[in-house]
Amino acid sequence: MSETGRHADVPEESLPSERTAHDSAPVKADNPFADPGLPAHEHRIQDIDEKAARRSERVVAYFFLLSMIATVAFIASYVIFPIDKIVFIFPLGHISALNLSLGLTLGIALFAIGAGAVHWARTLMSDEEVADDRHPIEAEPEVKAKVLADFAQGAKESGFGRRKLIRNTMFGALALVPLSGVVLLRDLGPLPENKLRGTGWKKGTRLVNQSTNLPLRAEDIAVGSLTFAKPEGLEEDDEEFNNKIAKDALMLVRIQPQDIKDKQELEWSHEGIVAYSKICTHVGCPISLYEQQTHHVLCPCHQSTFDLSDGGRVIFGPAGHALPQLHITVKDGYLEAVSDFAEPVGPSFWERG
Repeated sequence: MSETGRHADVPEESLPSERTAHDSAPVKADNPFADPGLPAHEHRIQDIDEKAARRSERVVAYFFLLSMIATVAFIASYVIFPIDKIVFIFPLGHISALNLSLGLTLGIALFAIGAGAVHWARTLMSDEEVADDRHPIEAEPEVKAKVLADFAQGAKESGFGRRKLIRNTMFGALALVPLSGVVLLRDLGPLPENKLRGTGWKKGTRLVNQSTNLPLRAEDIAVGSLTFAKPEGLEEDDEEFNNKIAKDALMLVRIQPQDIKDKQELEWSHEGIVAYSKICTHVGCPISLYEQQTHHVLCPCHQSTFDLSDGGRVIFGPAGHALPQLHITVKDGYLEAVSDFAEPVGPSFWERG
């Protein structure tokens, strides 16, 4: 097909404007990738009206002041709201008043600093675009001088030195916000003192079945069974129930006396009924898996295994020491404690070294 035939059905305006070298009338096309340059700079109202600039300055200062107030409110929330105070907020439902207040105040403090900085940059700092040619990576002395000059020019155009209201309020907001992190250190304390060394068990405290909430008799514990108990008087609706049961939880197993290998375990038992802490000595998980034939109990979290027929010693897993045993006896037909545990229950802690 001839050149004329190939273009016969193509409209003239759709043909390329640049022709090849053998065309009779070559026409040079415009470069579609030419640098269009920077658009003309348009001044903002703050650039030409000092009153508008003052208004923007006050807005920025208000944001920084709001951040300072929110930071103070964050710190005050730790004093005002107790940890266990619950409030109803629609549509969030029942939530912690302390967590809500901390989240809101800290969020406002950080948002206000960011909003103030953005408003400052968009309305008061110079917005004139400057094109700079590419240059080698190494910094020549002239480049260093230019960078310092540009920095000085930017500092001058930002008005940081001239607009003292913005500068002072920004310093105040930035100085107060870190105090939020300092206040959060309160959650690291107070120290436990000797609270981890004792439990709710003491001489004469009856053992209560945790499932039925009834005092336990010796005949209630069958050979090979596993029963969970708590101290008499500890109720689930108590405010401190979770904290107390984390130390007081007890498991009872009845073993044939001749199968008990540890002498002290036999002395602290009653007719083969042994009482051990239910709290694993690794990281404090509740133990609940019992094997009748071997008298082993298994922690479901990290598979620490203890032998309840041999002083509760560790026979497998990461637990560091044996389960504490509770010395029990019978009085008026009911099982009761002779004393508290002889050692702290649960995981090892720093006092043990």
